[in-house]
Amino acid sequence: MDLKDLLTTIPFYQTEVNIDGIEITEIEMDSRKVSAGNLFVCISGFTVDGHDYVEEAVNNGAVAIIAEKEVKANVPIIMVNDTARALSMLAVKFYHYPTTGLSLIGVTGTNGKTTVTYLLEKIFNHDKKKTGIIGTIQMKIGENAFPTQNTTPNALELQRFFKKMVDEDVNQAIMEVSSHALDLGRVHGCDYDVAIFTNLSQDHLDYHKDMDDYLRAKSLLFSQLGNNFNQEKQKFAIINADDSSAELLKRSTAQPILTYSCRQEADIVAKDIQLDAAGTSFLLVTPIGEVVIKSKLIGMFNVYNMLAATGAAIAKNVSLEVIKEALESINGVDGRFEVVDAGQNFTVIVDYAHTPDSLENVLQTVKEFAENDIYVVVGCGGDRDRTKRPLMAKVAMEYSDFAIFTSDNPRTEDPVSILNDMTKGLNGEDEYEVIVDRKEAINKAIQYAKENDIILIAGKGHETYQQIGHTKYDFDDRVIAKSAIIAKG
Repeated sequence: MDLKDLLTTIPFYQTEVNIDGIEITEIEMDSRKVSAGNLFVCISGFTVDGHDYVEEAVNNGAVAIIAEKEVKANVPIIMVNDTARALSMLAVKFYHYPTTGLSLIGVTGTNGKTTVTYLLEKIFNHDKKKTGIIGTIQMKIGENAFPTQNTTPNALELQRFFKKMVDEDVNQAIMEVSSHALDLGRVHGCDYDVAIFTNLSQDHLDYHKDMDDYLRAKSLLFSQLGNNFNQEKQKFAIINADDSSAELLKRSTAQPILTYSCRQEADIVAKDIQLDAAGTSFLLVTPIGEVVIKSKLIGMFNVYNMLAATGAAIAKNVSLEVIKEALESINGVDGRFEVVDAGQNFTVIVDYAHTPDSLENVLQTVKEFAENDIYVVVGCGGDRDRTKRPLMAKVAMEYSDFAIFTSDNPRTEDPVSILNDMTKGLNGEDEYEVIVDRKEAINKAIQYAKENDIILIAGKGHETYQQIGHTKYDFDDRVIAKSAIIAKG
């Protein structure tokens, strides 16, 4: 693509040299990936600054540089105010505005994003649509999966993957949209058809200055639905009416709204809810009719997830019959209330719950069908929101009979310091133990378990690694738990 044409997406830029006739073969933000004909965009990251790698990028073949700080190079340098924002706009144009060529649903909220995306995948697959997913667990096109590092990838990777979806004839794309991605502009240029809000509870206060700022970031997804009306491509906001943030989010969008609820009147409602250890049933009331849902998913939080997915499916003209068929066919999502069964006479559940609210939701569900003692193994991530640590411990103590506090992904923090933050508000009468080594903690809980006890291993869910320092080690709670159960006999 011609560089001058590409730069039309950035209305004000500065360069001291002639850039006529320069052809761009690819855009890169990692100097190690640059090859001949590439445009290198210098991103000032949290740990690495791309401006320090201009020489390497040029040596690898970069023919032009986008920068926001002074750099030196023997190729044209284009100066902009914000390279991260510029990257989003450049990527959208370079890949030919891919989200205008497919239907895109964005899911945001503290908890439930991953489950909602996989519920929607199942619904649209039942509706004979080819789907693409971008989220916490992985990126997918049809049945093909690709690894991902963040809930929402960087702008360049995101638009590159959307282009791949278009090339592979994806009809319906579904993505998790994190508050970081919204705040940092990673999703600029994404043409959403449907925006879903699941809920808001404390998380990411290491990044956001307070809960109001966290909500502001989430609201950007709804304001970015825009003001235009297109009969051929209608847009909708799907909002959880039972969350205290609902009213602000309603005011954040100019598009039609579908609300959902388990507690009050809304467009989509779950009534006559029955919960047990085998699953969930409820009467699903919608603008297009009513139907009884009998799901294998467990817990009230999954009722909300199913309502959110139903709202988006209705907005995309999926029939109630297909929605029912899909919801009733789903056994579960990796690392979300996933049972580890090796023939033992007690229950082991692995769940991604890593916020006070999500841990409370899961433990409340466990408590509803527990026949004996409840054990919880949980920690908190390092280099993340410290204020939620004592809250996590408090929830664990409130809903379990015994808690084992252990390492999650300590990253660059001292694991002992993290555990001290968690337990500092507990008293000597509380039933808990602190075991720094996560494998040892899981083994100990399984050794303690008796017939009909329940062990919840929380925080990491689907993750197959544990990050200590800057290194990721192979670690899967499900594999560790199964080995411990077998060893116990």
